[in-house]
Amino acid sequence: MAITSSHQPVRWPFNLPNKLLFTTVIAALCVALPILVVISFVITGASDAWSHLFDTLLGRYALNSLMLSVLVAIGVVMLGVPTAWIISFYRFKGRGILSWLLLLPMAYPAYILAYTYTGVLDFSGPVLTFLRDVGAPHWLMSPLLNIRSLPGAALMLSLVLYPYVYLLARAAFMEQSANLMEAAYTLGQGRWRVLTRIVIPMARPAIAAGILLAVMETLADFGTVQFFGVQTFTTGIVRTYYGFGDLVGAAQLSTLLLGCVFFLVVFEKASRSKVRYYSDRLRKLNQTSVVLTGWRQTTAQILCVLPVCFGFLLPTGILSFWAFFFAELQSMWSLIVSSFFLAGFASVFIVMVALVICYANRLYPAQWLNHTTTFVGLGYALPGVVVAIGVLIPFGAVDRFISGVLAPFGIAPSLWLSGTLVALVFAYLVRFLAVATGNLTSGLSRIRPSIDQSGRLLGLNQFGVISKLHVPLIRGSVFTAVLVCFVDILKELPATLILRPFDFNTLAVKAYELAGDERLIDASVPSILIVLVGLVPVVWLNRSVTQE
Repeated sequence: MAITSSHQPVRWPFNLPNKLLFTTVIAALCVALPILVVISFVITGASDAWSHLFDTLLGRYALNSLMLSVLVAIGVVMLGVPTAWIISFYRFKGRGILSWLLLLPMAYPAYILAYTYTGVLDFSGPVLTFLRDVGAPHWLMSPLLNIRSLPGAALMLSLVLYPYVYLLARAAFMEQSANLMEAAYTLGQGRWRVLTRIVIPMARPAIAAGILLAVMETLADFGTVQFFGVQTFTTGIVRTYYGFGDLVGAAQLSTLLLGCVFFLVVFEKASRSKVRYYSDRLRKLNQTSVVLTGWRQTTAQILCVLPVCFGFLLPTGILSFWAFFFAELQSMWSLIVSSFFLAGFASVFIVMVALVICYANRLYPAQWLNHTTTFVGLGYALPGVVVAIGVLIPFGAVDRFISGVLAPFGIAPSLWLSGTLVALVFAYLVRFLAVATGNLTSGLSRIRPSIDQSGRLLGLNQFGVISKLHVPLIRGSVFTAVLVCFVDILKELPATLILRPFDFNTLAVKAYELAGDERLIDASVPSILIVLVGLVPVVWLNRSVTQE
């Protein structure tokens, strides 16, 4: 019996151009449109505010973005790598609970953490009031007073982004062979030298990937830096659009930010292009874990508890206390309904588009189609504010065209697309399509091509193969894709803030507006709701990825 290698594309006799391939290409071009539009304005755009931005603010945006990225990179490494090392290499009481508790800060958007700590560490907040009452020295209170600063923003982002490094580093540590370490011990090397010269270098690709994800999230952040008064590219783009009313200038700033993201990705890949990492996998690292007792056990527990305490437990307790005892609960139900309806509809729509694209790549294993899908997936690397600007420009042009066509009939100009939920859902599609395609591609790769062939031979069309065969077989991947997209959309702030209709609000926007009005206690209610929903995919991720 002939066996087909799973690594080779399977070309079936009915792989002829049809509606599925046409639909996939059209969908890919539509999703790529905002990226291409933003890039095009470098050449074709003419901005009235660009000279002012270039002379006064551009350097500050670039410097602050660079400094913030560097500080966050250092922070996530300091928090993520040691905790991953302790959890992977040692056994102690509470290790099992701490291994998944360390993932919980992923549920927090950084801007919600910023609102929480600002409310506690404000001049009139409980911490500084207590320190003043007991006569604490100024040098102790000064760092707390300066929480709304660039280092403070870096701290907030590090606390919620270190799980990227922790998760990837831990997976890399657990997959490493214990034979290399035992050989080093035989040669007289201590644990510290083994860690720095063998374990971490072998895990470098995973750690670098985690840092890259954290830095891209940092460059994409808007709520934290806006609230803390740190002028970065994202705040500059929003200010140029809202303050100057200059969409072209905002697009040109977006192109610079897009270039920074592209440079990071290329630099990270180039830095390891000529390096190979191999493991014999005879015995894995966790099979030689050391049991800790006494003060060593206590030290390990404290080091693992601190990031969880400051990144999740403490802010959750503060938000819950405010929400239950002090916050005003008016009109929250309408916000919950609108937020969940928008996130639910958009996530299902994104997954449906992703299913079509993934199935087309499975059915037509052409290199150009694979590259097209990869390019479309770059939307996830783009900040939400860049995607929003990229959507506004073409949708605004369509609105003007429609208004011009309808003007002779006495119909007043209106925002037919750019002022509706259509533009917002389209921006979510561009931003989070890669999340859905990643999960679905992984699920589809486990289905044998013979199942597709059997379905076609039994008379099912391609839609029937997807709906009746593929979806039931990959329901776990579909559910994960919908869940992750749902939570990402619920937390998304800049794209929602720019593209939402005038009479439409979400939990994220409401929390941002209340915090901007210094109503931090009232902002706790939408904030805690976002966090609680965000816990679901984190727990799901822990069950599916970090099981030993």
